Amino acid sequence: MRLPVNQFLPFAALILAATTGPASADDRRVAPAGGPAADYPVVLGEPFTIGEVTWTPKDQLSYDAVGYGTVATGEAAGVSAAHKTLPLPSYVEVTALGSGRTILIRIERRGPMVNDALLELSPDAASQLGIAPGAHAPIRVRRVNPPEVERAALRSGGRVPERMETPEGLLKVLRRKLADQAPLLPPPSTPPTMPGRLAIEQNAAPAQGPASAPKAISPVSPPSVPLPSPTPKSEPKVPVTSQAITKPAKAAAPVPGTTRGKELVQVGAFSVEANARKSAANLGAGVTRVGKLWHVRMGPFANRAQAAAALEKARAAGYSDARIQRAD
Repeated sequence: MRLPVNQFLPFAALILAATTGPASADDRRVAPAGGPAADYPVVLGEPFTIGEVTWTPKDQLSYDAVGYGTVATGEAAGVSAAHKTLPLPSYVEVTALGSGRTILIRIERRGPMVNDALLELSPDAASQLGIAPGAHAPIRVRRVNPPEVERAALRSGGRVPERMETPEGLLKVLRRKLADQAPLLPPPSTPPTMPGRLAIEQNAAPAQGPASAPKAISPVSPPSVPLPSPTPKSEPKVPVTSQAITKPAKAAAPVPGTTRGKELVQVGAFSVEANARKSAANLGAGVTRVGKLWHVRMGPFANRAQAAAALEKARAAGYSDARIQRAD
């Protein structure tokens, strides 16, 4: 028996609703939250202030900085970390400057909320990196773009294999960069400003040029020479010798560094006193606190030659930024 068309339509509508409605709901529930879409969109956020320092989040692909890493005490899952300015999420290779061990970490949170730490590691990340809980460890943080298989491993709470260990020569450069940079400021995300230091040294070098200032002595000395001829030999010699002693002494005052002045070698400035003491002990240098930094200095020396020899010693020990400066 055939049903009229108008009686069959309600049944068709029910069948269609049963087959289409739940399917769309299921499609929404199974969105690929763990897939590549989980890394996008990235979040930057507004600038914020810690103490007197303002931090501005920035999407900087070439980010490369050194600082100190701490270990989170709260809930921080997986091999992850907190950073003040990098996008959330992003991926970085973190190197422990003490051991050279390097691992891949996912940046997921803002922090640490102190100015003297660059990164706050999750317990799993600290364990893989070999950093003990409660440590304040020197590290390097370099932003990278890893393959999707490694991203997926970190998103799921797993680990990826360690990177190749950093060579000792590069570790020395990174440690020196950390020792030279000012604390309590956003660390530079570029290599150390060595050209700036060279410019300082070059600007200081012309200061030795005034050592040619003895030309100021030559205009002074001729008047003392003609005086002896018109007068008897016995009396003029006393004034002539007295002028020769007093006036050149005044003219020579601007260049004491080349004769009897004091010069020293500035080896470096350290934010950690223990590191400064260790470097000073290796070089036979002294440690002076200036503000929040400990300066390692060799000298003072009686002349430029002695200071130059000490400078060579410091640079041979790996302190390529060492320079000569006046003790006063």
